Amino acid sequence: MQRIRMRYTKRGRLRFTSHRDFQRAFERALRRAGVPMAYSAGFTPHPKVSYANAAPTGTASEAEYLEIALTERRDVEELRARLDASLPDGLDIVDMVEARTTDFAEQLQASQWELRLDGVQPLDADRAVAAFLAAEAVEVQRRTKKGLRAFDARAAVVSLATVPSGTAAGGSHGPDTQPCAILRLVVRHLTPAVRPDDVLSGLRAKADLAPPVPAAVTRLAQGPLDEENGTVTDPFAPDRDAAEAALTRAAGQQAAAAPGVTG
Repeated sequence: MQRIRMRYTKRGRLRFTSHRDFQRAFERALRRAGVPMAYSAGFTPHPKVSYANAAPTGTASEAEYLEIALTERRDVEELRARLDASLPDGLDIVDMVEARTTDFAEQLQASQWELRLDGVQPLDADRAVAAFLAAEAVEVQRRTKKGLRAFDARAAVVSLATVPSGTAAGGSHGPDTQPCAILRLVVRHLTPAVRPDDVLSGLRAKADLAPPVPAAVTRLAQGPLDEENGTVTDPFAPDRDAAEAALTRAAGQQAAAAPGVTG
C-alpha cells in the first residue's frame, strides 16, 4: 500500500466551500482521475482519506493537507497533475509527497495567517497589536455547540505584526479601498484552537479595533514551528529527507553489488 500526502489550496470564491463540500469534490476527483484508492472495511466502505486541521469555512488557505492510501503505486507528480485537473479552479493541489514518516498530524504545530482589515488605518492596527502583545492574557468568548466558551487568545500567539499592504500574500479578497491594514499572525495549535477571528476579538477587547467590514483571512502556511525564529516550516521536509536517504542507500547498495572493473 502506498500512502500519499498532499497540500491543497482554497482560493477566491472557493474559500466559502465547507469541509464537507470539499470532501465530496475530492472524492469525485479521485474517481475521475482513476486513482486506485484503498477502502475501509465494513458494511459502508469509504476511501481511506485523512484530513488534517482544515481551515474554517469562509477562510482562504494556501496550506491545507490530507493523506490518501492507494492499493497500487503511482508516480507522485503524475498523480498530482491528474487530481489537480479533476478539481475546480480554486481547489488546487500544489504539492505532493510519498508518505515515509508517521504521525503527520503532529507536524502541524502552528499556522501563519494573513488578515486584511479594509477600512482600518495601519497606525491604529499598530497600536492595537502593541496592546494585545503587551497583555499577559486576552480573554475572548466563542459560541460552540456546548454554548459560550471563554478562553485566552494571547497564549497561542507566537507573533503578530502589521506589514506593508504591498507585501500582502493572500488576503486581498476584500474591496481594494483605502485605508487598509494587513496583519501577519503566527499561532500555535493548542486546545482549544485559537483562530484568527479570536485574535480579532482580542484586538477589539484590548484596543477597540473594529474593522467596518469583515476581515479577509488567508492561511499562508501550516507545519512545524521553529521556536528559535518563530516561523512555520515545511511539514513535508521529513518525508523528502527520508526519500533522499532511501535513494542514497539504494545507490550505495547498487554500487556495492556491481562487479569490480579489472584492467
